[in-house]
Amino acid sequence: MESMEFMDKNNYTLLADFYELAMGNGYFENDMKDTIVTFDMFFRSVPDKGAYAIIAGLEQVVEYLEQLHFTEEDIDFLRSKGSFSEGFLDYLKNFEFTCDMWAIPEGTVAFPQEPLVIVRGPVIQAQLLETMVLLTINHQSMIATKANRICYSAKGRPVVEFGSRRAQGYSGANLGARAAYIGGCAGTANTLAEKIYGVPAVGTMAHSWVQMFETEKEAFDAFAKTYPNNCILLVDTYDVLKQGVPNAIKTFDEYLKPKGIKNMGIRIDSGDIAYLSKEARKMLDAAGYEDAVIMASNSLDEYVIEALLIQGAQIDSFGVGERLITSKSDPVFGGVYKLTSVERDGQLEPTIKISENITKITTPGFKGLCRFYDQASGKALADLVTLHEEDLPQGEDFEIFHPLYTWKSQTLKNYRVRPLLERIYDKGKLVYKLPSLEEIRTYAQEELDTFWNETKRFDNPQDYHVDLSKDLWTVRDRLLKQHGRHTIVEKKK
Repeated sequence: MESMEFMDKNNYTLLADFYELAMGNGYFENDMKDTIVTFDMFFRSVPDKGAYAIIAGLEQVVEYLEQLHFTEEDIDFLRSKGSFSEGFLDYLKNFEFTCDMWAIPEGTVAFPQEPLVIVRGPVIQAQLLETMVLLTINHQSMIATKANRICYSAKGRPVVEFGSRRAQGYSGANLGARAAYIGGCAGTANTLAEKIYGVPAVGTMAHSWVQMFETEKEAFDAFAKTYPNNCILLVDTYDVLKQGVPNAIKTFDEYLKPKGIKNMGIRIDSGDIAYLSKEARKMLDAAGYEDAVIMASNSLDEYVIEALLIQGAQIDSFGVGERLITSKSDPVFGGVYKLTSVERDGQLEPTIKISENITKITTPGFKGLCRFYDQASGKALADLVTLHEEDLPQGEDFEIFHPLYTWKSQTLKNYRVRPLLERIYDKGKLVYKLPSLEEIRTYAQEELDTFWNETKRFDNPQDYHVDLSKDLWTVRDRLLKQHGRHTIVEKKK
C-alpha cells in the first residue's frame, strides 16, 4: 500500500472531541498511556425503522489515519489551552499510530449491535480516533442506506443523486455522492464527485436555460444541436402537456430523428408527476418515440417513488435530491464508539456499560463477527457475534438464540460461514487493500441479493437474527450480574 495516493491530504488530527484529548492527558499523567484496550464502533437502530444498513466510509477513515500527526502549530494551540502537561504535549509531538484495527468492508449489509470497526491498542491512541471514525462512517452509512432504500423503491430504474445544492457542506455533497453510489445510485449531478471518486456525473438543463431563450422551442433546439447524443429536455418550465412535450417532439423530429439518434428523453420536475408522465408517454409513443425516456425529479424519496409506481407512473429514471443527500426523514445514523475491554496483568478483560435503557447496554469483550448463508438458496440466515479467539462453526448443526429472549432458538443446518471483519491495520501498518469504488458498489449489490425481500420492505420488515455466541453471552451475563446488581440495589434505596 506504500504507493497509494490518498485523495484527502488535510490533517484532521484535531477534529476530535476535546474530552478525547483531556482523557489522553489524564491517562498520560496517571501512567496509563501504554494500557491496551479495545473499542467497538456499532449502531443501535436502523434509520427510517428499516431492518438493515449499508456501511460506507472506511476508505476515508484510512485516509485520516494515514495523515494522523500533530504539527507544531497543533502543539502550540493545545499548549495555549493551559490544560495539558508538557510531557503529554511531547508525547503528541512524537505521536505514532500503532493500533490494530478490524472493520467490515464498505458495502456490507450490517445490523444493530454488530461491531463495524474494532480498534485495539494503547488507550490514548484508541480513544483519539472516536470522533473521526464516527463522523466518517455515520455520515456515509446514513446516505448509503437511504440511497439503497430509494433505489429499491425504483424497482430497477436508475436513480441519480441530485442533492449537492442542498447538502450540508462541501464534504456532505462530495462524500454523500460517493455513499449514494455505493448504496445503488447510478450517478450524481456533482461534477467534483466524479473527479475525486469516480462517481459518474450526469446532467441536462435547468429552467434557466429555457428562460434564456425567447421561446421554449428555441431553447430545446439549441440544446439538441449542442448535445444531440444526450438530449434530455426539461418540459415543465411553462406547461408540460400543452407546450413542453409538443415542443420536445418537434425538436426530436427536426434535429435528432434525421440523424438516426434515439438517445433522447424528457424530464418532469413539477406537478402531478404520475398523471403527467402517463400523458407524456402516450404523446411520445404516438409520435414514434417509444424509446424516449421520461425522467422525474422534485422532492422525491422512497415513499413518493413507491406511490408513483403504484399509480402507474410512466417513469424510466429518477433524480433525487435533498431527501437523499441529507437523509431528510431520519438524518442521524446513531453509531457509537465504546470501550469493550482493558488489558490487566497481560490479559484483556471485558468491560461493560450498563443502562436502564436496554439498547444502551454494551456487548463486552474483544469480538469477532460472522454470517451464516444457506447452502441451497445462498440467502443469509443469521449473524453471530463471537469472542475474537473463538473458532467458527464448520458445518455441524449449530444452535443460535436470541441474546435477550434466550428461549427463542433455532438450529442452523446445511450452511456456510463467512467472517465479516477484515484486518485493516496491524500495529499501525496498513495491511488492507482498499477496493475501488466500483468494486465496493458491486459487492454491496451482491450482499443485498443474499437477503430476502421481506427484510428489505419499508413497513414492518422481517427481523434478521443477530445473535451472540454462547461464550460471549456468558461473559455478558456474568458482567451484567456482577455490575447490574449494584445498580438495582441503589435504585431500591
